Amino acid sequence: MSHYPEVETLKNSLQDKGVKYAMASYVDIHGVIKGKFVPLAHLGQMLAGSELYTGAALDGVPQDISDNEVAAMPDPASAIQCAWNKDLAWFASDLYLDGKPFDACSRGALKRQTDAAAAMGYTFNLGIETEFFIYKDSADGGFEPISVRDDLAKPCYDPRGLMDNMHIIGELVEALNAIGMDVYSFDHEDANGQFETDFKYADALTMADRFVFFRMLANEIARKHGAFASFMPKPSARRTGSGAHYNMSLADRETGRNLFEADGDDLYQCGVSKLGYHFIAGVLKHAQAICAVIAPTVNSYKRLVRKGSMSGSTWAPVFVCYGNNNRTNMLRIPSQGGRVECRAADISCNPYLGAAMILAAGLEGVREQLEPGLPHRENMYNYNEKQVAEMNIECLPRNLSEAMDAFEQDPLSHEVFGDSLFQAFVDFKRDEWTAYHTHVSDWEIQRYLKFF
Repeated sequence: MSHYPEVETLKNSLQDKGVKYAMASYVDIHGVIKGKFVPLAHLGQMLAGSELYTGAALDGVPQDISDNEVAAMPDPASAIQCAWNKDLAWFASDLYLDGKPFDACSRGALKRQTDAAAAMGYTFNLGIETEFFIYKDSADGGFEPISVRDDLAKPCYDPRGLMDNMHIIGELVEALNAIGMDVYSFDHEDANGQFETDFKYADALTMADRFVFFRMLANEIARKHGAFASFMPKPSARRTGSGAHYNMSLADRETGRNLFEADGDDLYQCGVSKLGYHFIAGVLKHAQAICAVIAPTVNSYKRLVRKGSMSGSTWAPVFVCYGNNNRTNMLRIPSQGGRVECRAADISCNPYLGAAMILAAGLEGVREQLEPGLPHRENMYNYNEKQVAEMNIECLPRNLSEAMDAFEQDPLSHEVFGDSLFQAFVDFKRDEWTAYHTHVSDWEIQRYLKFF
């Protein structure tokens, strides 16, 4: 192998830490981790693509059972020792087919867009806020928060709920910091048993790798304590859902300088540069198609509503608009400025595909010098659909079917996904909507069975 000395150095480093096995990991269309394990002695072969997979056995890997297997090509720089099992090291991987990058690889889709950004002189930096629930199975076959405190109407920032769960959340934070993710804040969120961890931003590929690893890590740590982590966007109609807000900026590839920092060119007085406003305009232009990817489930659209929480607000966007520190916009510019936050993304997203779509849209806005229009500093929840239509503001999709209509009709989707991944995503999500739409729910039985 041409990189044999480097492989030996990595293998020895992992061995010194007690690692015995390595996982060649990649994600399916949902962003769920898949992979095989090899003994550490076979690390070199694994890094060369020895681990093969039948794509037809997985969701959204568009292959027939007669096709050649795809190979996982691990990224050596991504290696992480697993906190719940020190014997195991995890590697993020690209999928290859017949010795070349597989066009339907989620990680590859993001790399195509980060390469496009690099060609323009930019690095796409991304921070993703991770909101999630910690539940335990209940005696009646359902689920409930593991916390022992009262079912509070407004539990947001409640230290008691956080302290009750510190045996899980504290262990999670320590594990994240041990691998260099630099958690700078964590709290109890707006629903009982809901939490958020915030860690340092990174380039988009690194952040997407960390995000999918985070979901696996949180679940494995919760399981140690008789609980489970849920990344369902909206488990309860009465409570807020779990977002995964994308905090985005472009940096100068050579110097690392944040190019979204306003430097006397803040036209709309919201805290970003002219480049930042062009990026925003591109995202707004393609917002409805993007929504299908960053809010990718039937359940996602039960979060993107104005009401549906005992605390009085869902805190989720409904309209395609932007503004300053106003949380009712799809795109928010926090008070510190220098970055743009997309609030429509939820915790169930595939971060590789979500980041790829947003970056492609933002770069289009930059190339074409699009303008986003005037910002909105007011509470957008106070407007009805007729009023926003008169303001030429579009609504975000109301359900997965509407989102998929927008995704299919937008040429950007095909450009970002490529032929086979585009069709696989469309087919899977159309099937998901049909299965949901034709399902007879408990709500329908209770309402109609003896109604007439």
